[in-house]
Amino acid sequence: MSSTLSAVVDLDVEGPTISRHLYGHFAEHLGRCIYDGFWVGEDSPIENVEGIRDDIVEALRGLDIPNLRWPGGCFADEYHWADGVGPREQRPRMVNTHWGDVEENNHFGTHEFMRLCELLGAEPYISANVGSGTVRETSDWVEYLTREGDSPMARLRRQNGREEPWQVAFFGIGNEPWGCGGNLTAAQYGATARQHATYARDHGGNRLHRIAAGANEDDYAWTEQLMREVTSGLQDEEPSDIYQAISFHYYTRSGPWMDKGSATDFTVDEYWTTMRAAQRVERIIAGHKAVMDAYDPGQKLGLALDEWGSWWNVEPGTNPGFLFQQNTMRDALVAAVHFEAFHTHADRLRLATIAQTVNVLQAMVLTDEHRMILTPTYHVFAMSTGHHDGVHRTVHPLSEEPVRAVDGETVRTLPVSVSTREGRITVTAANLDPDQAATARLRLRGGELGGGVRSARLLTAEPAAHNTAEAPAEVAPRDFDGARLDGEEMTLELPASSFVAVEL
Repeated sequence: MSSTLSAVVDLDVEGPTISRHLYGHFAEHLGRCIYDGFWVGEDSPIENVEGIRDDIVEALRGLDIPNLRWPGGCFADEYHWADGVGPREQRPRMVNTHWGDVEENNHFGTHEFMRLCELLGAEPYISANVGSGTVRETSDWVEYLTREGDSPMARLRRQNGREEPWQVAFFGIGNEPWGCGGNLTAAQYGATARQHATYARDHGGNRLHRIAAGANEDDYAWTEQLMREVTSGLQDEEPSDIYQAISFHYYTRSGPWMDKGSATDFTVDEYWTTMRAAQRVERIIAGHKAVMDAYDPGQKLGLALDEWGSWWNVEPGTNPGFLFQQNTMRDALVAAVHFEAFHTHADRLRLATIAQTVNVLQAMVLTDEHRMILTPTYHVFAMSTGHHDGVHRTVHPLSEEPVRAVDGETVRTLPVSVSTREGRITVTAANLDPDQAATARLRLRGGELGGGVRSARLLTAEPAAHNTAEAPAEVAPRDFDGARLDGEEMTLELPASSFVAVEL
């Protein structure tokens, strides 16, 4: 059996630009993401560039990572940046109270992170310490990072080996202030954020895009409070001079927080509950958009989803505070569902960072001593780079979409996304049904299609399939022969549990 989607796409009808920053990543001092992940140290037998693991950098370059968020997460609100600069052997140790209560030596700090971003070609997204830090600490860090001249912090940066200031685009004003970032009310955080954002100044030619720490999932009241804080800055068509975006966080799981489910051992019902939870992100984005539109109809402020992804119980036998989980084809499809929602709301949603890049939660890569494993989620990111900075083209169904009833809700089983960029058309589609194939028939109107299919790739496996050090290519993309173009009619024949990317 096969389910079918018939739809039309008007290639000559403009949509919002899908910012490449919707494909961002997150690296927190958590478990083995930084230490024993990105950072192995200059004396490590593992090949490295100035202490940064070389094979991870090479792999992540294949994703065209647009931005990398650091140092947290909950860790950001107990991290004091000045402890992480200067000669490494002189840096004080600290306790990571949130994640495993382990001690860290602060060997990976500002200079090391900025070097990592340079190696990746990624924009740094730095999160300030609002929970336990001071306004002066925030101000000094921005000065240290971005100011020329002979100011105290610029002088300190040069003493520590960096002559020229860095360019920093994204600057987060704390993290989860409703929880681990201070247990504040929305009003308390709003007032605190105004202070920190005010003193996170633009130095020289650097322009910060300040991101206020926003809601947990669908807490629209939090977003409304933050919008009220900046309403006065949105008059006369001027952008806010306090912060320029508001974030929220949303994680996908198949059970309650105390028992989120296994990453690899799950039932068919748990699989579909996961897909339902993943598609919920679209409604939550729309809800925050509606609140923001009421205060900012010109959409001068952006929305950021700077923590998302699947969150499962940790792998048996691992430190529960390290959040290490395997990564399956199910996780890859969770990512695909999110990307379609991101594209749909790219007018307001302008940045997203998946949690997390290495060895934590829905990671791109896993390491096993000297070995490195690319996850199924990595492959979905790699196959979707054609959408970066493309123009979204709406897919209009001509009949009822394939759906499945799950937990009293409707889950669309064949999400499709189309974008155009520089004369190329990128089409991605996911068949969420683990048991039967699916067909997507798209009429691509209003564009030049004379070049035909340029490339087509397929990722498919059983939902629980995953890669290991012993079987690193169990789930890997291959050439796709199920894409046909006849005039302006495109047909995609998708196997069960699959993701495809086609470029015209």
